[in-house]
Amino acid sequence: MTRLVLLGPPGAGKGTQAARLAQTLDVPAISTGDIFRRNVTEGTDLGVAAKKYIDAGDYVPDSVTNAMVADRLAEADAGPGFLLDGYPRTGDQVLELDRMLQEQGVDLDHVVEITVDTDEVVKRLTKRAAEQGRSDDTEEVFRHRFEVYAEQTAPLAQTYADRGLLVQVDGMGEVDVVTARLLAAIGREG
Repeated sequence: MTRLVLLGPPGAGKGTQAARLAQTLDVPAISTGDIFRRNVTEGTDLGVAAKKYIDAGDYVPDSVTNAMVADRLAEADAGPGFLLDGYPRTGDQVLELDRMLQEQGVDLDHVVEITVDTDEVVKRLTKRAAEQGRSDDTEEVFRHRFEVYAEQTAPLAQTYADRGLLVQVDGMGEVDVVTARLLAAIGREG
């Protein structure tokens, strides 16, 4: 099976592509964003704690995120393979993921970074937010999310490149085209 990490800035299409890849590869797409949203919607203690960070465009603390991911990777459907979307996001999370996988006796197969044009994505996200009446999603908020990504997550690409796991894929273009690029980058066909 396949064990992947999908990296990329906000608005790069990670969620869309994760769902498509997971279906094609027959592995679960594990999204920390989905886990956080479910907890916020359900009003759990974790959801209440996470909401303040999410609303500010910041990341939920590693201790909370790591525990949620460890629990999810321990579920039976993730045993043969998985696709992580939105995790790891920090160097400490990389080390924690390494520990989790070592405990399971498995390794990552690939880390795929979806690259995009920041200005184009910010324009698209701002337009979509306005069309959907989401006044809290402003250009300033989107740019802040990109800054947080650049500071905390983008350096992970170098870590995984040093390990020989990183492949970069252009995320600009039609959804089907990007999916085909991703599958080609990991040596799979749709």
